[in-house]
Amino acid sequence: MRQGFSRTLSPVTLVLYSRIRCHLCEDMHLQLEELQGEYGFELVVRDVDTHPDWASAYGDEVPLLFAEDVEICRYFLDLERLKAHISRGVSS
Repeated sequence: MRQGFSRTLSPVTLVLYSRIRCHLCEDMHLQLEELQGEYGFELVVRDVDTHPDWASAYGDEVPLLFAEDVEICRYFLDLERLKAHISRGVSS
């Protein structure tokens, strides 16, 4: 039996920094969309090329996934770290 986290905890808001035409970014975005229903997190996608501060801060280190100010992973989705973070219900 699967147990989702969304029914008992406030949703976690994840921020994915990415860029257009980045296959790693597209892959992570698709994976997160697939997991969203099961884990109940909110997903905000930010294109680093649309904001100079994001481009300066993250440059070529995308995709980069955060929950508030905590880095979850970069380049590839770390599912175990994501699950652990969601289970703690860090965001409100």
